[in-house]
Amino acid sequence: MKTVIAINGSPRKKWNTATLLEHALEGAASEGARTELVHLYDLDYKGCTSCFACKLKGGKSYGKCAMKDGLTAVLEKISAADALILGSPIYFGIVTGEMRSFMERLLFPNLTYTRPPQSLAPRQIPTAFVYTMNVSEQLMKENYGPHIAANASVMKMMFGSCESLYCTETLQFEDYDKVVFSYFDPAERRKRRTEVFPHDCRRAFELGSRLVKTGIME
Repeated sequence: MKTVIAINGSPRKKWNTATLLEHALEGAASEGARTELVHLYDLDYKGCTSCFACKLKGGKSYGKCAMKDGLTAVLEKISAADALILGSPIYFGIVTGEMRSFMERLLFPNLTYTRPPQSLAPRQIPTAFVYTMNVSEQLMKENYGPHIAANASVMKMMFGSCESLYCTETLQFEDYDKVVFSYFDPAERRKRRTEVFPHDCRRAFELGSRLVKTGIME
């Protein structure tokens, strides 16, 4: 049985990003996969501390993170997984701080300081990155495209493939009347939540199914 792990980089466990990840895992489960959703904000960990234990010749931690904290068990599970899905809202143009710190711990130990750089990942697996954001698709492409492309590039380099799924103009609050807000019309955003977000959830479901069925995607 294949194992698919999803990593939620949002502080919310039941909102946009988490919901999309849940649907992606449902898609994976529909193909017979075992699934697990990890909430980064539940864990106590730090980003890379540049100890370089993962780079020492003959070192016992060569190719893997030597830090021992709340992320250690998660990284071990990922090393044995058959597919990996990362998910994060966009905060100030990039993924959340927790997701960024997680990515440092996930990716840096697998990166060789060689020319050209190579991957020490135990095996090639399909991966995906799910993004949620407040802005329109046009503004996303104009401002966030390079960030999304860079993440996909490094994930593909490390694991062999990466697919990106993004959900724009998300609903941020259940009750906009309680917050100072005039960025857009809340009624229009609620309508989009009803009409468009279900389609985004279907796309996430199909993504999860595809990761299990097709394996490495070029």
